[in-house]
Amino acid sequence: MKRVLLYSLVTILSMQAHSQKVGLVLSGGGAKGLAHIGIIKVLEANNIPIDYITGTSMGAIVGGLYAAGYTTQEMEELFRSDEFYFWSTGKIQEEYRYYFKQPEDNPSWIDIRLERKDDKVRILPPTNIIPQWQMDFTFMELMAPTTAVSGGDFDRLFVPFRCVATEVHRNKQVVLGSGDLGEAIRASMTFPLFFKPIKINGELLFDGGIVNNFPHDVMKEVFKPDIIIGHKVVPDPQDAEADDIIRQVTNMVQRPTDYDISAEDGILLETDVNQAGLMDFHKLDYIVEAGAKTAYAMIDSINRRISRRADPDELERRREAFHARKPALLFQNIQVEGIEDPLQRRYIINSIKHNKNVFTAEVFKREYFKLIADEQIKSIRPVAIFNRESSYFDVHLIVEPEKSTEINVGGNISTKPINQGYVSFEHRIFRNRSYKLNSNLYFGRFYSSFKVGGRVDFPMLRPFYLATYLTYNRWDFFSSSNELFFEDVRPPYIIQNESNIRGELGFPLKRHDKITLGLAGAGSRDVYYQFGKISQADEPDKTDFNAFVIHADYEKNSLNHKQYATDGVFRGLYGRYITGTEKLIPGTTAVSQPASRENHDYILFRGTFENYWPLGRKLAAGTRFDGVLSNKRNFSNYTSTLLAAPGFYPTPHSKALFIENFHANNFVAGGGRAIWRLNGDAHLRLEGYAFAPLHEISRGEDYRAIRSDRFMKNVYFQGLAAMVYQTGIGPASIGLNYYDKPGTRWFLMFNFGYTLFNKRGF
Repeated sequence: MKRVLLYSLVTILSMQAHSQKVGLVLSGGGAKGLAHIGIIKVLEANNIPIDYITGTSMGAIVGGLYAAGYTTQEMEELFRSDEFYFWSTGKIQEEYRYYFKQPEDNPSWIDIRLERKDDKVRILPPTNIIPQWQMDFTFMELMAPTTAVSGGDFDRLFVPFRCVATEVHRNKQVVLGSGDLGEAIRASMTFPLFFKPIKINGELLFDGGIVNNFPHDVMKEVFKPDIIIGHKVVPDPQDAEADDIIRQVTNMVQRPTDYDISAEDGILLETDVNQAGLMDFHKLDYIVEAGAKTAYAMIDSINRRISRRADPDELERRREAFHARKPALLFQNIQVEGIEDPLQRRYIINSIKHNKNVFTAEVFKREYFKLIADEQIKSIRPVAIFNRESSYFDVHLIVEPEKSTEINVGGNISTKPINQGYVSFEHRIFRNRSYKLNSNLYFGRFYSSFKVGGRVDFPMLRPFYLATYLTYNRWDFFSSSNELFFEDVRPPYIIQNESNIRGELGFPLKRHDKITLGLAGAGSRDVYYQFGKISQADEPDKTDFNAFVIHADYEKNSLNHKQYATDGVFRGLYGRYITGTEKLIPGTTAVSQPASRENHDYILFRGTFENYWPLGRKLAAGTRFDGVLSNKRNFSNYTSTLLAAPGFYPTPHSKALFIENFHANNFVAGGGRAIWRLNGDAHLRLEGYAFAPLHEISRGEDYRAIRSDRFMKNVYFQGLAAMVYQTGIGPASIGLNYYDKPGTRWFLMFNFGYTLFNKRGF
């Protein structure tokens, strides 16, 4: 009898151990949540089963990847990859930057949209710091095959899974256990201000950490495991410093969360990763190791509480079988939501399919980023739904058209007198083709400008656009010469006024290439003194040049930033035929030059070549080469000749100076760049360049321009050493500039924003 009772007791205990279910709860915490990977690694190494997972925010990402069948090694490879860097920052890889749709460079910092509703105009500021395009596509690409396997039921994933999001309007918890897995994870980690919220089932959802950063209650209510292992990576709430905006936002949006797990329910693991910030994903190895150390420190307690063991071979067989059921990510049909106009829907569908019956994820991605580059479209969220009849995925594009009216604000703030403000106004009309009307205004002591015009895009099989612009420009180089840290001998008084009206036809060749053909009528007035010693009573010389211009340009541009680029390629080949009349109006100091008028007809070719190459994760190298060939004759005097001659200004600060040594009608120039990346947004750069006029222009005794017969008589140098931080709205930099010129050669400058100008007619 005793033997029977003992046997029965052993059998019952064995059955209990065999049926013991384990739930894993993962907290939010930004990059700190990478420590969850270390926890899972140690649990698997000790054959601790994971039967259910719930997570919030970063816990939803790691937990969702594991539930989708990803191993910890695959997760580490994903978070270490360049692809993760791009989707976590919203930046676009070089191969997907579509140059044809990019507007002309401008110094804009932020976009402010205007909406007319109920006879009132509302101002809509930006809602998120990090663009969502990369993230939306990546979650679709990563999770669509998994959603197809599960049929949208998270209980049928490799590991049953739940994640938590916050419904924005009522600030309530939403537990996501069905539907599209990628969208559920995307909603759970949408931290306010950083990422844009999304709608699921008609509810606008934000980060789940706002209401429940540690969903152990969801684990108990939904899965009812025998024991819970919880992992917390966030410290208890702390007072935020006045300049710690991230902690301020975190404290405001996150409610106090109950992280306590009773001894009866399970075990709480806590990892201290305070040396990692919310977005410090580059500290992956340190954070994962910190999580692993936490798990190893508690593994004896875990082993005592959990007697059941997982068979690693069986686990791997189940994972392989789960992956084998995932269909290939091939697409066939496209549906567009959020757009009522049938012509607009057809435009979007045709932009992706191009009459293809079936297309791959790579083809879809290329065309998706082309559409994202369209200024008429604010966002496109792709949702892939598996069609069991066709065995392909159908794409549902949730499109948000851009507001019809937008104001852009920006400029440049500097320790030099080259500060400028910028504001632009754009109005868009989106039908079967794209219309854009815009104007802008630059204002400052050094540079001021006004532009108005429009562009029409034709979405043909070979797309093209027509554009026309009227522009007024003014540069005051006398104002830009003041120095903050060094005294400098001011250059001759120079003011350049220029206006132009131009029209152009543009069409793409490849993803990064476009050709533009155009006509322009341009007029300029240069106001200057030809020597430095002048009195207040003196009148400057003036040179007017009114011309007709025909141009043909080829550009290839995949640079990652419009100022201080660190990767990509730029190629520019420019051809000009210019015919016009130069008119000299002498001032009071021009005793040897009477008023004159002269016609000029010339052809000018210019080439600009800029390249960057990675030399590892931290280092990169770059080169730039420029050259000009023309049959342009000298103007009536030395100063007017150089003012009308092409210049070489490869750095932001150099664009704000007029340096005689770097102008010539024909020249070659070039140099190199060395870049050391401190993190994803900060870097140090060294740049050095040489400039060689093919036939140098010198000043004669009567101030006329004299062309040297000696080929490449002199070579002039300039350089830059700078620390740059790309803030997301514009670059902040502190740089030391060198120029091979008379007087001061070294210039120290702090700068925030862009040194960019409207185009000239010439």
